[in-house]
Amino acid sequence: MTAKPSRIEKKEQLKSELLQFIHNHGGILKTADLNAFSVNYRQLQKLLEENFLKRVKNGYYTLGESGMTEEQLVAALYSDAVLCMDSALYYYHYIEEKPAVWHLAVDKNTSKARFKAEFPKVKPYYTESHVLESGVVPILVGGSEMKIYQKERLICDCVRYESHLEPKVLRQALSSYIKDEKKDIRSLNRFARERNVSNKVHNMIGVWLG
Repeated sequence: MTAKPSRIEKKEQLKSELLQFIHNHGGILKTADLNAFSVNYRQLQKLLEENFLKRVKNGYYTLGESGMTEEQLVAALYSDAVLCMDSALYYYHYIEEKPAVWHLAVDKNTSKARFKAEFPKVKPYYTESHVLESGVVPILVGGSEMKIYQKERLICDCVRYESHLEPKVLRQALSSYIKDEKKDIRSLNRFARERNVSNKVHNMIGVWLG
Protein backbone atom coordinates (compact mmCIF):
# COMPACT_ATOMS: atom_id res chain seq x y z
CA MET A 1 0.00 0.00 0.00
CA THR A 2 1.34 3.39 -0.97
CA ALA A 3 2.19 5.58 2.03
CA LYS A 4 0.37 8.89 2.35
CA PRO A 5 2.60 11.91 1.76
CA SER A 6 3.84 13.54 4.93
CA ARG A 7 3.07 17.15 5.89
CA ILE A 8 6.54 18.17 4.73
CA GLU A 9 6.10 16.37 1.42
CA LYS A 10 2.73 18.07 0.89
CA LYS A 11 4.30 21.44 1.64
CA GLU A 12 7.14 20.88 -0.80
CA GLN A 13 4.67 19.73 -3.45
CA LEU A 14 2.65 22.89 -2.92
CA LYS A 15 5.77 25.02 -3.25
CA SER A 16 6.71 23.22 -6.44
CA GLU A 17 3.26 23.81 -7.93
CA LEU A 18 3.24 27.47 -6.88
CA LEU A 19 6.73 27.95 -8.28
CA GLN A 20 5.70 26.53 -11.64
CA PHE A 21 2.55 28.63 -11.69
CA ILE A 22 4.44 31.83 -10.93
CA HIS A 23 7.00 31.17 -13.66
CA ASN A 24 4.20 30.51 -16.16
CA HIS A 25 2.25 33.64 -15.27
CA GLY A 26 4.71 36.49 -15.47
CA GLY A 27 6.14 36.11 -11.97
CA ILE A 28 2.98 37.25 -10.18
CA LEU A 29 0.57 35.29 -8.00
CA LYS A 30 -2.85 36.72 -7.05
CA THR A 31 -5.06 35.94 -4.08
CA ALA A 32 -7.50 34.18 -6.41
CA ASP A 33 -4.67 31.93 -7.57
CA LEU A 34 -3.81 31.04 -3.97
CA ASN A 35 -7.45 30.15 -3.38
CA ALA A 36 -7.34 27.85 -6.39
CA PHE A 37 -4.41 26.05 -4.73
CA SER A 38 -6.40 25.85 -1.46
CA VAL A 39 -3.81 27.96 0.36
CA ASN A 40 -5.40 29.27 3.54
CA TYR A 41 -4.43 32.37 5.52
CA ARG A 42 -2.18 30.45 7.94
CA GLN A 43 -0.33 28.73 5.10
CA LEU A 44 0.11 32.02 3.29
CA GLN A 45 1.60 33.67 6.37
CA LYS A 46 4.01 30.76 6.72
CA LEU A 47 5.11 31.07 3.10
CA LEU A 48 5.70 34.79 3.67
CA GLU A 49 7.63 34.18 6.90
CA GLU A 50 9.85 31.66 5.13
CA ASN A 51 10.45 34.20 2.35
CA PHE A 52 9.17 31.74 -0.23
CA LEU A 53 6.64 34.39 -1.22
CA LYS A 54 6.88 38.16 -0.98
CA ARG A 55 3.88 40.50 -0.90
CA VAL A 56 4.16 43.06 -3.71
CA LYS A 57 0.94 44.81 -2.74
CA ASN A 58 -2.42 43.84 -1.36
CA GLY A 59 -3.55 40.71 -3.20
CA TYR A 60 -0.36 40.30 -5.27
CA TYR A 61 2.66 38.12 -4.49
CA THR A 62 5.92 37.11 -6.11
CA LEU A 63 8.80 34.81 -5.22
CA GLY A 64 10.73 35.89 -2.16
CA GLU A 65 13.89 33.84 -2.48
CA SER A 66 14.80 34.23 -6.12
CA GLY A 67 12.98 37.54 -6.28
CA MET A 68 12.04 39.61 -9.30
CA THR A 69 13.76 42.79 -10.35
CA GLU A 70 11.87 46.04 -10.15
CA GLU A 71 11.63 46.08 -13.94
CA GLN A 72 10.17 42.57 -14.04
CA LEU A 73 7.57 43.49 -11.43
CA VAL A 74 6.49 46.60 -13.32
CA ALA A 75 6.20 44.66 -16.58
CA ALA A 76 4.20 41.90 -14.89
CA LEU A 77 1.87 44.15 -12.89
CA TYR A 78 1.28 46.93 -15.41
CA SER A 79 1.52 45.36 -18.86
CA ASP A 80 -1.48 47.44 -19.99
CA ALA A 81 0.19 50.74 -19.06
CA VAL A 82 2.43 52.96 -21.18
CA LEU A 83 5.81 54.27 -20.03
CA CYS A 84 5.59 58.05 -20.13
CA MET A 85 7.19 61.27 -18.91
CA ASP A 86 10.33 60.74 -16.77
CA SER A 87 10.35 56.94 -17.14
CA ALA A 88 10.08 57.08 -20.91
CA LEU A 89 12.77 59.76 -21.06
CA TYR A 90 15.08 57.51 -19.04
CA TYR A 91 14.49 54.49 -21.29
CA TYR A 92 15.28 56.60 -24.34
CA HIS A 93 18.47 57.77 -22.57
CA TYR A 94 17.24 61.35 -22.81
CA ILE A 95 17.91 61.83 -19.10
CA GLU A 96 20.69 60.28 -17.02
CA GLU A 97 19.10 59.83 -13.61
CA LYS A 98 16.65 56.97 -13.14
CA PRO A 99 13.34 58.27 -11.71
CA ALA A 100 12.50 57.27 -8.14
CA VAL A 101 9.00 56.27 -9.25
CA TRP A 102 7.61 54.71 -12.42
CA HIS A 103 5.61 57.12 -14.56
CA LEU A 104 2.83 55.21 -16.33
CA ALA A 105 -0.03 56.37 -18.51
CA VAL A 106 -3.18 54.32 -17.92
CA ASP A 107 -6.80 54.29 -18.96
CA LYS A 108 -8.90 56.72 -16.91
CA ASN A 109 -11.14 53.85 -15.79
CA THR A 110 -8.26 51.90 -14.25
CA SER A 111 -8.72 51.25 -10.53
CA LYS A 112 -6.59 53.54 -8.39
CA ALA A 113 -6.08 50.69 -5.93
CA ARG A 114 -3.69 49.06 -8.42
CA PHE A 115 -1.09 51.73 -7.77
CA LYS A 116 -0.94 51.69 -3.98
CA ALA A 117 1.96 49.22 -3.82
CA GLU A 118 4.91 50.12 -1.63
CA PHE A 119 7.16 48.56 -4.25
CA PRO A 120 7.52 49.30 -7.05
CA LYS A 121 6.39 52.90 -6.60
CA VAL A 122 4.21 54.07 -9.46
CA LYS A 123 2.85 57.46 -10.50
CA PRO A 124 -0.16 56.92 -12.79
CA TYR A 125 -1.38 59.41 -15.39
CA TYR A 126 -5.06 58.79 -16.14
CA THR A 127 -6.21 59.53 -19.66
CA GLU A 128 -8.82 58.79 -22.31
CA SER A 129 -8.45 55.49 -24.19
CA HIS A 130 -7.89 57.08 -27.60
CA VAL A 131 -5.26 59.44 -26.17
CA LEU A 132 -3.58 56.61 -24.27
CA GLU A 133 -2.93 54.51 -27.37
CA SER A 134 -1.75 57.26 -29.70
CA GLY A 135 1.94 56.94 -30.57
CA VAL A 136 2.50 53.71 -28.63
CA VAL A 137 5.39 51.43 -29.55
CA PRO A 138 6.72 48.25 -27.86
CA ILE A 139 9.77 48.10 -25.62
CA LEU A 140 11.39 45.40 -23.49
CA VAL A 141 11.33 46.04 -19.75
CA GLY A 142 12.82 43.37 -17.51
CA GLY A 143 12.78 40.95 -20.42
CA SER A 144 9.03 41.41 -21.01
CA GLU A 145 7.25 43.58 -23.55
CA MET A 146 5.65 46.79 -22.39
CA LYS A 147 4.49 49.92 -24.18
CA ILE A 148 6.18 53.28 -24.43
CA TYR A 149 5.36 56.47 -26.29
CA GLN A 150 7.47 57.11 -29.36
CA LYS A 151 9.92 59.94 -28.92
CA GLU A 152 7.92 62.63 -30.70
CA ARG A 153 4.74 61.95 -28.72
CA LEU A 154 6.82 61.89 -25.54
CA ILE A 155 8.46 65.26 -26.23
CA CYS A 156 5.09 66.83 -26.95
CA ASP A 157 3.72 65.46 -23.67
CA CYS A 158 6.73 66.84 -21.81
CA VAL A 159 6.10 70.26 -23.32
CA ARG A 160 2.36 70.04 -22.61
CA TYR A 161 2.90 69.01 -18.99
CA GLU A 162 6.13 70.86 -18.32
CA SER A 163 4.94 71.76 -14.81
CA HIS A 164 5.09 68.04 -13.95
CA LEU A 165 8.81 67.92 -14.70
CA GLU A 166 11.80 69.33 -12.90
CA PRO A 167 13.18 72.22 -15.01
CA LYS A 168 16.56 70.50 -15.37
CA VAL A 169 14.85 67.28 -16.52
CA LEU A 170 12.88 69.16 -19.18
CA ARG A 171 16.00 70.99 -20.38
CA GLN A 172 17.97 67.77 -20.60
CA ALA A 173 15.13 65.98 -22.39
CA LEU A 174 14.71 68.68 -25.03
CA SER A 175 18.46 68.95 -25.54
CA SER A 176 18.74 65.17 -25.97
CA TYR A 177 15.92 65.13 -28.51
CA ILE A 178 17.47 67.97 -30.51
CA LYS A 179 20.74 66.00 -30.68
CA ASP A 180 19.02 62.72 -31.56
CA GLU A 181 19.99 61.83 -35.12
CA LYS A 182 16.93 59.58 -35.43
CA LYS A 183 14.36 62.23 -34.54
CA ASP A 184 11.42 62.62 -36.90
CA ILE A 185 10.41 66.27 -37.30
CA ARG A 186 7.35 65.42 -39.36
CA SER A 187 6.06 63.15 -36.59
CA LEU A 188 6.92 65.79 -34.00
CA ASN A 189 4.79 68.35 -35.81
CA ARG A 190 1.94 65.85 -36.16
CA PHE A 191 1.92 65.03 -32.46
CA ALA A 192 2.32 68.70 -31.58
CA ARG A 193 -0.91 69.41 -33.45
CA GLU A 194 -2.60 66.38 -31.91
CA ARG A 195 -1.56 67.38 -28.39
CA ASN A 196 -2.35 71.08 -29.00
CA VAL A 197 1.18 72.27 -28.30
CA SER A 198 2.35 73.40 -31.74
CA ASN A 199 3.19 76.92 -30.59
CA LYS A 200 4.95 75.74 -27.43
CA VAL A 201 7.01 73.19 -29.36
CA HIS A 202 7.97 75.81 -31.92
CA ASN A 203 8.92 78.35 -29.26
CA MET A 204 10.86 75.90 -27.08
CA ILE A 205 12.79 73.88 -29.63
CA GLY A 206 11.74 74.95 -33.13
CA VAL A 207 14.69 77.32 -33.55
CA TRP A 208 17.10 74.40 -32.99
CA LEU A 209 15.39 72.12 -35.47
CA GLY A 210 15.82 74.37 -38.48
